[in-house]
Amino acid sequence: MKELVVISGKGGTGKTSLVASFAALAENAVLVDCDVDAADLHLIMAPTLRKREDFWCGHEAAIRQKDCIRCGACLARCRFDAVKMTGTDSGGASFSIQPNACEGCGVCVWSCPVKAIDFPERLSGEWYVSDTRHGPMVHARLIPGGENSGKLVSKVKETARTLAPSHKADFLLVDGPPGVGCAVIASISGASRVLIVTEPTLSGEHDMARVLELTRHFHIPAAVCVNKWDLNGEMAERIEAEALRAGALLAGRVRYDRGVTAAQLQGRAVVEVNTGPLAEDIRAVWNKVSQFGE
Repeated sequence: MKELVVISGKGGTGKTSLVASFAALAENAVLVDCDVDAADLHLIMAPTLRKREDFWCGHEAAIRQKDCIRCGACLARCRFDAVKMTGTDSGGASFSIQPNACEGCGVCVWSCPVKAIDFPERLSGEWYVSDTRHGPMVHARLIPGGENSGKLVSKVKETARTLAPSHKADFLLVDGPPGVGCAVIASISGASRVLIVTEPTLSGEHDMARVLELTRHFHIPAAVCVNKWDLNGEMAERIEAEALRAGALLAGRVRYDRGVTAAQLQGRAVVEVNTGPLAEDIRAVWNKVSQFGE
């Protein structure tokens, strides 16, 4: 099974639109949405939920009011302003932890002289296994402010890899998160190839270079696709030249076309509703990356 992860240096470059079209073009694939902080592949794939599991990660402090002696030690040591004092002084005041401000560092737990602060595991999100018109899909949702999206990404990928053999999948198609952070590293871990989607802008050039540096560090073969290339043909050529110097494969170009928005409004992949030059661009990129590394 080939594992293709589609990533970018920034959000909004067109990763999800390409992955949705790749899913329609692949004969037998398992889909994975690893952009757990802002998942949106489900908006196009319209999944039917088969399984839902809670994702627990990190810890959250909670004061047991019946055991608290109102000493204020937690307030004095918290550096995130997560401890709220109600009252005029520490002796007669009451203390509570604000969940949205708590970083789960545990300093208040350690400093409490009567051990009146619990430190349970925190519910950080959910992950799902679903069916779509183009095969099974594993995806997730991180609660806003939830901790450790990289760990959730690893769980999603692990589940997809376990699911793939029973479906005799030829491809694991992964919609990765943007950037070069922990979630991106988790999404490309173990991948057989990576497709970097960029745009013909200065920021696109800079962000692509950072992502290419990351894939080189982990020795993962990378290909580059310039989306909306015709908005700045000169910059597109410059980006492709830089990608070649960095050892990447040129996967092709995709033109700017309002057909992408039209497909999104219908909740469909571009190649499902468009038969023009735009769809041909995407098909050409798929033909290149699907055989990349053979």
